[in-house]
Amino acid sequence: MKIKILTVGKTREAWMMQGIDHYLSRLGHYTRLEYKELPDVKLAHASAAGRKQAEGQLILPQVGPGERLVLLDENGEKMGSRLLATWMQKQQNAGSRGLVFVVGGAYGFSEEVYSKAQSRISLSALTFPHDLARLVLAEQLYRVFTLLRDESYHHD
Repeated sequence: MKIKILTVGKTREAWMMQGIDHYLSRLGHYTRLEYKELPDVKLAHASAAGRKQAEGQLILPQVGPGERLVLLDENGEKMGSRLLATWMQKQQNAGSRGLVFVVGGAYGFSEEVYSKAQSRISLSALTFPHDLARLVLAEQLYRVFTLLRDESYHHD
């Protein structure tokens, strides 16, 4: 199963991108992986709804046939690492062609993106800057694959 990670906007801090790259390279040993930073939408005087709509027009074409759209959303399902691993295993068992995880822009997602999403996951009850959410997602996906293979990375 292929994993795609889509983000709106570029990671600003070099040290943060180094951390993301660290986990993406590790994750690449377990699955086919694509990490793509979509352009930040810069609309002069655009409302939050206008920005979300424009970002949605960048996100949706990135989701291919048979891929499941998974939004990282503060109101999404809250689950620990083991539950996330179980969820990922179910996606693989269900024959999902791929999972597309999306870290959206500052205002969330458009209604169209929400309506096309099959899952919404919350990384935490805490609020993270988008760059940190990207790093946490990369690390958690790596952790999931080590859990699924019963490797020694995760400790209960």
